[in-house]
Amino acid sequence: MKKLILIFAFLVLGLSQSNAQMLKFGVKAGANFASLEGDGLEGLETYTSFHFGALLELKVFENFSLQPELLYSSQGAKLNSEAVDDINFNYVTVPVLAKFYLISNRLSVEAGPQFSFLIDDNVGDQFESESFDFAAVGGIGLNITDNIFAQARYVVGLTEASKDAEVKNRVIQVSLGYRF
Repeated sequence: MKKLILIFAFLVLGLSQSNAQMLKFGVKAGANFASLEGDGLEGLETYTSFHFGALLELKVFENFSLQPELLYSSQGAKLNSEAVDDINFNYVTVPVLAKFYLISNRLSVEAGPQFSFLIDDNVGDQFESESFDFAAVGGIGLNITDNIFAQARYVVGLTEASKDAEVKNRVIQVSLGYRF
């Protein structure tokens, strides 16, 4: 994980020497509406939590950009039982998105893979969590001003979140951010 953070930092520093129009750094935060999907899951509801982190947008063409991000994301599922705690997974996520601007520099469609590394969970002895989660991400982004933006995404887990059960993460993310 330290290597991943160092790579991201070097990418930011190395690319910051290029044209400011081609590269933008930003921060973002928002709400997660998460759930787990799988066979035999009953009594699960949407778990509301949060995410925050940094992003880098690299403009490749007039209406196309690449946007890697480094986020902390809390997700899981809410249980209908008072006897059992809600399921909470805390990840460091790295979405790498292709952004296609439908309206130049304003409205974009975003899609790409997401690599998630589990840093903490609260499942204890209930089951054993997987330490890595691979997902597909799709969504939209709106640049409200030159610096302020909003995003909405759907994250579909493609790998199992548990070694003991066939469950996958599903997350709706709504974010606000500031781009420098």
